Amino acid sequence: MPLPGQPQRLFSQGRGQARRRPGPDLILWGVPVLITLLAGVLIASTQRASNLADWENHWITGAVGLGAAVLLSRIDLQRLEQLLVPIYGLTILSLVAVRAVGTSALGAQRWISIGGLHVQPSEFAKLAAILLLAGMLARQPIEKPADLLRPLGVILVPWALVFIQPDLGTSLVFGAISLVMLFWSGLTLPWLLLLISPLPTAIVAGTVQPLLIPWFVGLTVLAWRSLPWKRLGVAVVLAVNSLFAVLTPYLWSHGLKDYQKDRLVLFLDPSKDPLGGGYHLIQSRIGIGSGELLGTGLMRGHLTKLQFIPEQHTDFIFSAMGEETGFVGCMLLLLLYGALSWKLLQIAGRARTDFESLVVIGVLAMLVFQIVVNISMTIGLGPVTGIPLPWMSYGRFAMLVNFLCIGLVASVQRRSQRGDPFRR
Repeated sequence: MPLPGQPQRLFSQGRGQARRRPGPDLILWGVPVLITLLAGVLIASTQRASNLADWENHWITGAVGLGAAVLLSRIDLQRLEQLLVPIYGLTILSLVAVRAVGTSALGAQRWISIGGLHVQPSEFAKLAAILLLAGMLARQPIEKPADLLRPLGVILVPWALVFIQPDLGTSLVFGAISLVMLFWSGLTLPWLLLLISPLPTAIVAGTVQPLLIPWFVGLTVLAWRSLPWKRLGVAVVLAVNSLFAVLTPYLWSHGLKDYQKDRLVLFLDPSKDPLGGGYHLIQSRIGIGSGELLGTGLMRGHLTKLQFIPEQHTDFIFSAMGEETGFVGCMLLLLLYGALSWKLLQIAGRARTDFESLVVIGVLAMLVFQIVVNISMTIGLGPVTGIPLPWMSYGRFAMLVNFLCIGLVASVQRRSQRGDPFRR
């Protein structure tokens, strides 16, 4: 029977639309596949002077990831809500195992060797963090400062385990995911600013210490106006930021390795160490600039062929993109990323449940943060953090996680498109 007040014709059309299955979304599925194919060509170009064929592994991993994403898109995310605690537990155990029996490479212990295959649990930990935070925030949105304790406490454990591997880049991704999901769940902008205030406090304390006085005055005003317990709130905010201001010099001296320090500061002036930590940044900018407007053409980049940038097929793949496709090719890549990000934002807004919406927003935060940081790094506007460019940088488990995220988003989209014919 039609709903009261609804014409029979509209109701019949709605049922017909509900029966028809929409085709695959060209942006949601097409953009990652297209970027993966393009990346394979660029990876092959970076290895023309060697016998390596990582481009084949890149495409094979992409095909496996795409298949897994299609299967995952058929599963309703509500079923995963019951598995959030076991997923979180396995994630923590895998990160602990890295510390105990992990494999080291390039100064970091990030992998577990299983049957000859090097598994990187920190990549899967990002996805587990998104799911767990989404489930937690969907049940208890942020309405008062005390509501922040549980989500921050839960995310602190995997963040710390990843940070001490050491993997500074991935630990930053955890922070970006958490902040965006908290804001989407209802965290007000003043509270968000207070939450991230220790980071600028640490930067100011390590660079221009006299600015700490006006900065602390501003924090005091913001806390007094926005927090419910004014005196207690101001005291807590000032105490936490003071602690970061005092500990920053010690953490800089003892908490980071020398190569991590170089990565964080050399982007400001790579010429200070042109043959060491600044080498990648200098050569990357030269390569991108040599592409000019249209580039040299795929598989024709001279700097790329001569391998001026070591391991260019991983974190610095965008420099090969700039040399061989030029400004136009780089802008087209950014447009593809922009279209995909807009699509994810639309799907998050149309999701049927808060849990599903938060999952999509978490995926969006992870992808956008990695895109911005990686490209900023390769053009000299940011420090070298080791964050891969989604679907472009060579990395098996990063690729698999990215495609699994697309599968989760597609599941949310499928549920939002079926059912209520009058839902907008």
